[in-house]
Amino acid sequence: MGKFSQYGRVFDLLPEMVFILDEEEDVVDHNLAASLGLGYISNKVPTRFMTEIVAENSIPVFEKNLKNIPHSPSFDAQFTKADASIIDVSVDVKVLNSNGKSYAVVISRDITEQKKMELDYLRFSNVIQHTINPIQITDASGRMVYVNPAFETASGFTNEELIGKNPRILNSGKHTKEFWAGVWKYILSGKVWVGHLENVRKDGLPFHTELVISPIVDAEGKVIGFLGAHRDITEQKILEQQLVRSQKMESIGTLAAGLAHEVGNPLTAISSLVQVIERTSQDEFAKEKLGLINNQVVRITKIIRNLVDFARPSMNIAKETDVNKVIQDAVNIVQYGKRVKNIDFGLDLSDQLPPIHAVSDQLTQVLINLLINAIDSLEGNPGKITIRSYERENVVHIEVRDNGKGILEEDSEKIFEPFFTTKEVGKGTGLGLWVSYGIVKTFGGDISVESAVGRGSKFTITFPLSGA
Repeated sequence: MGKFSQYGRVFDLLPEMVFILDEEEDVVDHNLAASLGLGYISNKVPTRFMTEIVAENSIPVFEKNLKNIPHSPSFDAQFTKADASIIDVSVDVKVLNSNGKSYAVVISRDITEQKKMELDYLRFSNVIQHTINPIQITDASGRMVYVNPAFETASGFTNEELIGKNPRILNSGKHTKEFWAGVWKYILSGKVWVGHLENVRKDGLPFHTELVISPIVDAEGKVIGFLGAHRDITEQKILEQQLVRSQKMESIGTLAAGLAHEVGNPLTAISSLVQVIERTSQDEFAKEKLGLINNQVVRITKIIRNLVDFARPSMNIAKETDVNKVIQDAVNIVQYGKRVKNIDFGLDLSDQLPPIHAVSDQLTQVLINLLINAIDSLEGNPGKITIRSYERENVVHIEVRDNGKGILEEDSEKIFEPFFTTKEVGKGTGLGLWVSYGIVKTFGGDISVESAVGRGSKFTITFPLSGA
């Protein structure tokens, strides 16, 4: 061990690589760990420390710290091994006084693997931080310890509202306790679980995801946490529901056409006979009852006409239509009267909105139906109805939003079906939204609803632009 051989035993007991440098920064002694760490036979370790051991990019930091002894802090650097490979080291520099001379003691710890792990972690963190897929990490008990920005966006909650909480904060109630017990049993055994979940956002709207839960295990194989990778399929679920609804409406439309024909003819005969008897009868009681029958016939005729309007293509000619004008016309029609005196109508209409190909009168009727439903949802209470129009990605959007009582989720799925209504008996036929849906579909558009009980509803009509 050279001139400091009396310290050799002490040096060799240390796991760190130790080099003793003279004033010329040459190696005058080193321990066994230094030889092994650099891949040299003990007596073959280079003596020129700065040029043969220190990697070229680390020379400046060494020169700075060797001049600053004993006030030099710990620092990271790199060494060149015997095979010319590079290792990362954490370095401390101390002073050793011996025989009236001062020596620099360089104590180095190999942190190559640690640096590699830190780099891998940095890359992993960067990936999950910026991925479009919602990611959450929980501890072994299920408390969330990390969520990425995509998870915040999808759930509507902020990072501060989620960290430390159990994922049940998103529970929609759609999955049973037995379901979750099975999931926990599966992932606690170290297996990866894959499935579909329906969660609920902070604003109460559904949040559908395809979820992969991967256990995080330590070196001993013990589960210490879980990584949940979501794929947001909410839009996909909505499109699936729209497709099912469209197919259902198409089949009902065919049925309606036949029903209107088969019922319409007998109804005409009944109405004619009632009128004949009513004119010839002198019995006041009979005439009164015949009048009631005639009123009911008129009511049925109106329903039949709605059925026919839905099932039969419009005879009106579609042309370029100013959506904003249609909206303003519809609002002007419904915003007067006792029922709306405490309702604030707000318009947020894009002045860059392109025209759509439609029948203006029919589109006005659709909007009137939506506005009347919004008024009804407020149940006579003060409230606000907002109508918004805008164009995004070659699709014109019309939104009618209210802050009324909202719609139950199970009712939202049936809201566009014929004769379905949430209103009291006698206050609605259940055909308004059904007919509106048919009109919108006729012009190549679609209509959907988002609602939460107690928070109101938003109906959205979309019309793809021609050529889009």
